[in-house]
Amino acid sequence: MVFANSRYDLSTPVFDDWVERMMGTLVQFRREVHANPELSFREVATTERLMNRLREAGMNPVACEGTGCYVDIGSGPFAVALRADIDALPIVEQTDLPYASTVPGVMHACGHDIHQTVMLGVALALHELNEKTPLGRSVRILFQPAEEQLPGGAVQMISQGLLKDIPRAFALHCDPKVDLGQIGTRIGAITSASDTVKIHLSGHGGHTSRPHLTEDLIYAMSQIAVQVPAVLTRRTDVRSGVLVAWGQVSAGVAPNAIPAEGYLAGTMRCLDVEVWRQAGNLLDEVIEQVAVPFGVKARVEHIRGVPPVVNTDLETTMLENAARAELGEDSIVLVEQSMGGEDFAWMLQEVPGSMFRLGTRAPGDPTYDLHQGDYAPSEQAIGIGVRVMAATALRAVRFELAKAAKAANPIRDEAR
Repeated sequence: MVFANSRYDLSTPVFDDWVERMMGTLVQFRREVHANPELSFREVATTERLMNRLREAGMNPVACEGTGCYVDIGSGPFAVALRADIDALPIVEQTDLPYASTVPGVMHACGHDIHQTVMLGVALALHELNEKTPLGRSVRILFQPAEEQLPGGAVQMISQGLLKDIPRAFALHCDPKVDLGQIGTRIGAITSASDTVKIHLSGHGGHTSRPHLTEDLIYAMSQIAVQVPAVLTRRTDVRSGVLVAWGQVSAGVAPNAIPAEGYLAGTMRCLDVEVWRQAGNLLDEVIEQVAVPFGVKARVEHIRGVPPVVNTDLETTMLENAARAELGEDSIVLVEQSMGGEDFAWMLQEVPGSMFRLGTRAPGDPTYDLHQGDYAPSEQAIGIGVRVMAATALRAVRFELAKAAKAANPIRDEAR
């Protein structure tokens, strides 16, 4: 480890040697996690595995209500919280890896196995560093359940008071479109708001030979599916990026019978947080307007999801500087705002912070996508994530120490 006069030299790599020494251990841990995925709010063994490993290293992790856990490293006031999500998805794995999922129909297809392994590595590295030279501030590491289930496990952690007295927070997310050795950053919104929309339709059914005597629910459903997304683009500022896309459609059991009930479900995403706050009422209004001419009744369930993740300037600069020192000047790439949702947004409604995208595409590898059964991120991304996150935590510590020193010894204005 590099340090001087109880202050770490953050202009040069701090964690490269540690990662090289521990990489085998971290990869082995990740493979165990990947082979044993657990769905949202069911991460019992996942939580136990993390807590056991933290205890073995001499730390004192605390279990959250339900699933998930956290651990504090260092002493004194908090400088930062670092968050990793730990849940898996109901997806069939198609990778044929020797450590592929052993749980039928469940897979770590969004990189949360990488995320929790990175954050375990950060905890181990900072704990080891703190044992040699006290940090002087506290770092909280959050292993969060249920990111994949709206409104997200972040809400639960916030309600348990785990962000109290935390001045800032950071998180990462695997990105299969960013090259290994690089991280994607962005000041401002880096993800979008994401809600779930469910529409239950009912009307008088009948024989397909006499649709004029029915309320033709199938035709009405098709118009709602097509017209609602289109109308919303004319009722909202196009720059807000409102997008409605359907993922479930069901109605009818016979080809010659117009059904009396139907179901349509999908997501509504939005780039702008203010438009997102207003879009719910507008969505209900538009659905009703499209349904009325056909005589069908539409009962709408609009399930609020998450706002956009909005990265703050100071914290994004902090992590970018950490990445440059650890990985080099070419390690930062500017990424566009994603249409995906992420519940770390709730944490950034409470405190300033930043999320970055961890490149997982190795040279020559295909470009995978998240939430797909063939997603196979490069395990070398683990070490890169550890280095960036741990170095960012040290910068947050140094920032808080410098702020406290300045407050204790204010520079006098000689002009007074």
